[in-house]
Amino acid sequence: MAVGLLAVVDDILAAALKASAKSAGVVIDDAAVTPQYVQGLTPARELPVVGKIALGSILNKFVLIIPVALLLTAFAPWVLPYLLIIGGAYLCFEGAEKVLEWFGLHHDDKDEGERDERKLVLGAVRTDLILSTEIMLISLSNLDEGLDFWMRVAVLSVIAIMMTVIVYGAVALLVKIDDVGRRLATTGKTRSVRHTGVRLLHSMPVVFRIISVVGTVAMLWVGGHLVVANLAEVGVPFLYDFLHLIEGPFEAAGPVVLWFLDTIYSAIVGFIVGLIIVGVVLGIGKLIGKRPSFNEGGMSPHKVSV
Repeated sequence: MAVGLLAVVDDILAAALKASAKSAGVVIDDAAVTPQYVQGLTPARELPVVGKIALGSILNKFVLIIPVALLLTAFAPWVLPYLLIIGGAYLCFEGAEKVLEWFGLHHDDKDEGERDERKLVLGAVRTDLILSTEIMLISLSNLDEGLDFWMRVAVLSVIAIMMTVIVYGAVALLVKIDDVGRRLATTGKTRSVRHTGVRLLHSMPVVFRIISVVGTVAMLWVGGHLVVANLAEVGVPFLYDFLHLIEGPFEAAGPVVLWFLDTIYSAIVGFIVGLIIVGVVLGIGKLIGKRPSFNEGGMSPHKVSV
């Protein structure tokens, strides 16, 4: 009995690792996007907020994504591309909005304190919903066809937990690095240890600015890719055909070059789609009396200080 149970567990883990391998790129994007949502929080609130986002991610996967994906795959697979187009468009909107914020344009009033924290968590969970949906759908599409229903549920559940732990464990570690540096700088027993702490502190604002840029580009890339690929799935292939036209002369250069071209193209398409949606949102806001506000910042700084 125990041997049989271990064999089943082994099969589930093997299937989960195999099915999730192709979603690694989206997992990296998810880990790059999330730290933006805890920028500006006090150190005491960072891990609780990451925990809330991680809990939201688990709920996204188990309450929404896995049940809906299995049902739609079984009864209405034609709906999935449309849902992914909508999700991709939302990522494009978020990415374009953040790019505009770098240049001082911001159309939403920021609330402070507790309410602002709730907005951060809700925004992060919404973005996670889209990224997690792609992760789970990619994993679902790579499951062996011979697996029965409950085996599929088990494998997807393992993938959901594994991906959440990887992404939000990495995010939690990342956002606390500067606290480690501060502790080393103030309580280190040797000069070299204190110096290492100071250098770590000084490096973190740059690291978080890079992460902010990478996360924004990731949103545009993933969102643009979802729009391009799934429009082709529903019979609107012009963007996908144009990508192949661009890639044609570079096919002999190898998969890395083609991936790079695909990424750039998807990000550009994502930014254009995002700008269109931002324009629509601003237009609607103007009609109902809300005006865009301008600030002098670019990206908001992280809470690092020396």
